[in-house]
Amino acid sequence: MSIFHMETRKVQLSGGTTYTVSLPKKWAQEHGIDAGSVLALHPNGDSSLLIEATTDRSTADRTVTVDVSTATDKALRQRILALHAVGFDSVTLTDSSGHDPERRHVIEETLQELSGFELMEATDHRIKLTNLIAAENVDVRKSVLRLRLVMLSMHRDGLDAVINGDTELARRVVSRDSEADKLFAMITRHFRRSLSNLYEVKKLEHSRDELFEYYYAARQFERIADHAEKMAGFTLNSEASIPKQYAEEFASLGKSTRGIIDDAADAILTGGGIEAANGALGKYDRLQDQLDDVDRELYDHDVPGEAYVLGLVLDSLRRTAEYGVNVATIAIQQSTRQNADT
Repeated sequence: MSIFHMETRKVQLSGGTTYTVSLPKKWAQEHGIDAGSVLALHPNGDSSLLIEATTDRSTADRTVTVDVSTATDKALRQRILALHAVGFDSVTLTDSSGHDPERRHVIEETLQELSGFELMEATDHRIKLTNLIAAENVDVRKSVLRLRLVMLSMHRDGLDAVINGDTELARRVVSRDSEADKLFAMITRHFRRSLSNLYEVKKLEHSRDELFEYYYAARQFERIADHAEKMAGFTLNSEASIPKQYAEEFASLGKSTRGIIDDAADAILTGGGIEAANGALGKYDRLQDQLDDVDRELYDHDVPGEAYVLGLVLDSLRRTAEYGVNVATIAIQQSTRQNADT
């Protein structure tokens, strides 16, 4: 594909009623445009006008065939995740030597992590995956709201599990991480599709700016869910525990951390705006001082194993708070953009 530099054209008045503008000849030739060709025009609210040589991509499916004969199980899994993320509707996986039962199991397990992708057809050498969820049936904002609830619940329960040594609660937290990953994968898919297809933007009923802001927030929420899983995982290690004298303090730190995330999420998802975002940033500054105090105190803790676990949990709380700051920052940008547009 050729790279075209920006050109300017002078608008002409044709027939006294119609404005016309010429197209770059090289671009027109590359895309097979000639006199009588029909183009798709997409006017945008930012005074830009997108011209597409393809007249209608609103119902076109993106299909691809991939040879996975030499792919390892890990590579196969990553390839499927990537094909889903970049927005393919139909994927055919071919293997000249035949898909053995173990490989099919890898494919089926991977599909459990994805919303919409289903195994529709399978032969010895070909497996076809098809997306069954159309953009019209997806609400990105509600998906991010759902991810927020899942993430906050995981964080609360993950910290409670490690503080109280509750292995059953810890296992539930670990199992819920797949729900968070699945929601984030769906949000990522539709955001990525919106970058290359304006019909997707129209179907999702959000601007590209909004979709990016929701995707960015979802990325932070997914990372927080990973830290919740990590904290819960400490509970499943018999040698890892939080001493009782630290239980109340760490529970309080966890609550403060979630307060930052809550305010930041309100700012970007429920109209909290700059005030909620600034509130999150203020809470972060206060929490930083508390985390630093505990961190210094741990240097003198005389049980290395306990100090190690306490330090790791403290690190997860700190990183979680930082992800909340990231959400607050993008919320301020969102509010600034919205105010500039009015």
